[in-house]
Amino acid sequence: MIHGRGDLRVAELPVPRPGPGQALVAVRYGGVCGSDLHYWRHGGVGDFRLREPMVLGHEVVGTVVEYGTDASGPAPGSAVAVHPATPCGVCPECTAGRRNVCRDTRYLGSAARFPHVQGGFAAQVVVPAEQVRALPDGLELRRAALAEPLSVALHAVRRAGGVAGRHVLVTGAGPIGCLVVAAAKAAGAAHVTVSDLLPEALEYGRIAGAGTVVRADDPGDRGWPDEVDVAVEASGVAAGLDTCLRRVRRGGIVVQLGMLPAGHSPFAGNLVVSREIELRGAFRFDTEFDQALELLAVEPVFDGLISAVVPVAEAESAFALAGDRSRACKVLLDFASSS
Repeated sequence: MIHGRGDLRVAELPVPRPGPGQALVAVRYGGVCGSDLHYWRHGGVGDFRLREPMVLGHEVVGTVVEYGTDASGPAPGSAVAVHPATPCGVCPECTAGRRNVCRDTRYLGSAARFPHVQGGFAAQVVVPAEQVRALPDGLELRRAALAEPLSVALHAVRRAGGVAGRHVLVTGAGPIGCLVVAAAKAAGAAHVTVSDLLPEALEYGRIAGAGTVVRADDPGDRGWPDEVDVAVEASGVAAGLDTCLRRVRRGGIVVQLGMLPAGHSPFAGNLVVSREIELRGAFRFDTEFDQALELLAVEPVFDGLISAVVPVAEAESAFALAGDRSRACKVLLDFASSS
């Protein structure tokens, strides 16, 4: 649970019971996300600020324990992944097929609304049964823990339009950036270039499938392309967006995926006009979750992005490791001993 900036605690909570339409899931692994780190370090992420203690976590996988009344799904004991979003289903966005930007959604471990939506970093969690997904054959829980962040990456690539045969630039080789690299390659990108400040992060970018890696702080790096067809900003800093706008070709597409700091950010808006660049936002995902599970089932490269698996009792050290990109890409919490 996060109680405020820098105040992360492992607490004993009552064992939940599933109500009507709900499933009880015994969590095995939970991936530490950049937003979890922001809550820990800063007491919020973007414009979403903590106003009460909250269980973190939205990248969770485990096994079904039982269902409440009027609920069904994979049989108890089945290995499953949990889709973390509960859209309202009735707002204009939902009815238009854009449930990922639902104006009244509930998302595990999010302070976007109050009371906050408690997250999935717990030995057992209750979720709507319709959000439980059986794992495809051959996909084990450890790799399946990447389903949620990979869904984010797949949605960003989808927002870019067709990338098949194109040169894609990804700014930021953190876990999400690396997964964007993999998603772009899976979608048929001819070449992917990824930039970052850290050589260790760039090595993870290579593992994910980048053909070229470049130092973000070295404009003279010979790996920088003169121009690219599509750029995805995954670093969450204004300098990354600036790089995307300056490197994408005239008439190209820039997708802003990284969550920028709260407030105003510098923006090279004149380039959007003079080069007629399309700037698109990408927020969370929807049906991409099922696509992510299918891709994870057939692509072993994703195993190389999991740096460590840490017992939940050592949660603070896991967060410290996950926040040190010179030492780790994706860090998983292991709930096996606490179930």
